[in-house]
Amino acid sequence: MNTVDKWISIDGAAEYLDVSSVTIYRWLEKGRIPGHRVGRQWRFKLSEIDEWVRSGSAADQLADQEVKIVNLVDNEE
Repeated sequence: MNTVDKWISIDGAAEYLDVSSVTIYRWLEKGRIPGHRVGRQWRFKLSEIDEWVRSGSAADQLADQEVKIVNLVDNEE
């Protein structure tokens, strides 16, 4: 049986990972999420996103983001 990978957009990846599209763009800029440039748009293979999550890389990115938010809040006080 031949399986075809499902491709999703930035908004689809953001919804799938429960983060904002801005977060996805930041991760792309830093090379932290697997994505493919198709013309002027970014696309993501769902299978690659799933593997990225399973590998723990997604958790690392979210933890890093949470630390930055805590530091930002602490610095404002």
